[in-house]
Amino acid sequence: MTPQELKNSILQLAIQGKLVEQRPEEGTAEELFAQIQQEKQRLIKEKKIKKEKPLPEITDDEKPFDIPENWKWCRLDDIVVKTIKRGKSPTYTAKSNMLVFAQKCNTKAGYIDLSLARCLDETKLSKYPEEEFMINNDIVLNSTGNGTLGRVGIYRNSDNPNRYPVVPDSHVTIIRANTLVSVEYVFYSLKYYQPYMEKLGSGSTNQTELSAGTVKALLFPLPPIAEQKRIVAKIEELLPCIDRYEQAWCKLEKFNSRFPEDMKKSLLQYAIQGKLVEQRPEEGTAEELFEQIQEEKQRLIAEKKIKKAKPLPEIAEDEKPFNIPESWKWVRIQEITCLNPKNDLADELQVSFIPMALVDDGYRNKHTYEIKKWGEIKKGFTHFANGDIGIAKITPCFQNRKSVIFRDLKNGYGAGTTELSIVRVINNLLSQEYLLWFFKSAYFIDNGIKSFTGTAGQQRIHKDYLSMCKIPLPPLAEQKRIVEKLEQLLPLCQLLKK
Repeated sequence: MTPQELKNSILQLAIQGKLVEQRPEEGTAEELFAQIQQEKQRLIKEKKIKKEKPLPEITDDEKPFDIPENWKWCRLDDIVVKTIKRGKSPTYTAKSNMLVFAQKCNTKAGYIDLSLARCLDETKLSKYPEEEFMINNDIVLNSTGNGTLGRVGIYRNSDNPNRYPVVPDSHVTIIRANTLVSVEYVFYSLKYYQPYMEKLGSGSTNQTELSAGTVKALLFPLPPIAEQKRIVAKIEELLPCIDRYEQAWCKLEKFNSRFPEDMKKSLLQYAIQGKLVEQRPEEGTAEELFEQIQEEKQRLIAEKKIKKAKPLPEIAEDEKPFNIPESWKWVRIQEITCLNPKNDLADELQVSFIPMALVDDGYRNKHTYEIKKWGEIKKGFTHFANGDIGIAKITPCFQNRKSVIFRDLKNGYGAGTTELSIVRVINNLLSQEYLLWFFKSAYFIDNGIKSFTGTAGQQRIHKDYLSMCKIPLPPLAEQKRIVEKLEQLLPLCQLLKK
């Protein structure tokens, strides 16, 4: 149950007479109602309020739920001492000592904020009779607008320390309850009714309105006054508990929303630290694999199929960010791959063209492509081929893990945005999938962010970040087992979200 659902449940129990017990010695609502009507007649006789047209009797079919026997169903208009109506359309001025109460003053956060009020042109005061000025304990009801319709608040003198005169604008309805009724009980009852009042609104999709006539006719469950006060006391005793529940609930929701993502990050970290699968001596060592890769690179350089790269510094012991198994080896990406290769193809050959938008982000490994002739895209774009890995190097694509293994390219080749760095594995001596999961790891992403250069909104990883990046290298067979295990476990993280 959400905190809001819990609040609604408590308010529902309150107005159904189920939150506190009934006490015979407190009398009946019928007796209270008679007193209220006597008071109303007195005020009418003294011409302090106007006599209203009687509202229709409440039928049994109208009553939405059962209430205790000593309660009474009445209409909201029965318990007020001022005609329920909206304010006037005001004339504003830049500065004056009179304020106009607008809907925004009745804040979503649940308090009254007169700093949001505008100033009333004092030359227009004559159109405001005395009873139109707001007084202590007036209930304010937002009467227009989607999402705000039916929002209720209590105006207190403490909200207006300067005691400026205040009038409501035409979007606010004022409900001035009889002093024989608890204003707080009326407030909490209307708070429960807010979703119902939203449905009673009429008008266009962009501007719904709640008429004063609809508000007057609202059904109101009236308990004896002593019980009203006990209901209010119980609600206000429970609200701090609900606030604490809400804090705990929000923390749990935040944890639950983050948990799948955190689990994925943890799995990838375990994978690149050699903790996801066991090491097997019969699979050899990363040192042996590294030597094979170097031999193959030398052969390709000799055959002029790849260019010789500038030697990189050895990885010192204090550079190694975490421990890895003895059979693994710390290497740099450039030492074991070919970076940003070039394709040499016929201009008429149809190939894949992949702008950044066609590369999926997150932990997916998917892309789509357009088809173009090589001659149209060979200049000014990044080249790649089937099996190459593309990694976004610009913000926010880099942080969002836009990286992919290119598969099923048209005629096996493609080109795309220059904001991709390309990593090519040498003669299948590495698992492309292991490299891809490394590029999606928090270790790789977080260190890449630290290397960012450029202005805000156009930042990229440092030009040497990829080539210099340290990667923990397992034996090839273990790389494949790591990938297999990740592909078993990562989909389960998505199920946690559901």
